[in-house]
Amino acid sequence: ETTEKLSKREGNVVPLIELVNEIGPDACRFMFLSRSHETQLDFDLDLAKKQSSENPVYYIQYGHARICSILDLAIEKKIDYSTGLVAMLDHESERQLINKILELPSIMNAIADTYEVHHLPHYSLELATAFHNFYQNCRVISGNEGDLELSKARLKLCEAAKLSLARCLDLMGMSKPEKM
Repeated sequence: ETTEKLSKREGNVVPLIELVNEIGPDACRFMFLSRSHETQLDFDLDLAKKQSSENPVYYIQYGHARICSILDLAIEKKIDYSTGLVAMLDHESERQLINKILELPSIMNAIADTYEVHHLPHYSLELATAFHNFYQNCRVISGNEGDLELSKARLKLCEAAKLSLARCLDLMGMSKPEKM
């Protein structure tokens, strides 16, 4: 892997419009927002173009799209999860996701106080990771009639995760795909 420092004097500057055209506006915004203004910006173009979990933008947006699909399936199966009780959730992955969702207000307050917006992309990635771990470890919609209340609670948690991810994506000026 070779990296080349961009420099006006060397004449190897990449105009922002070219960068946006190459990797897309969402990846561009995320990469710029995810670095403190006090640090040097390292840009991995290959990573920004990947459509895999290695790419943080893809990973976060895929989390949002996955939640949308789960909630669509619940509607299709006519599961009314409005009465879901999140308090009944006790799996470690469920608790981690709940705790991560609950961090959003304090993250936003810290950003408002310090203007250090790079915390939002990092939080968004942590939230997406917590959701993907939850999804991997906990079956959200069970075919077993006896698990209906658990499914409702997990769907309610999915809805909260979706709202939080959507808020983060909105604040970063990024798209919220419902399918990927």
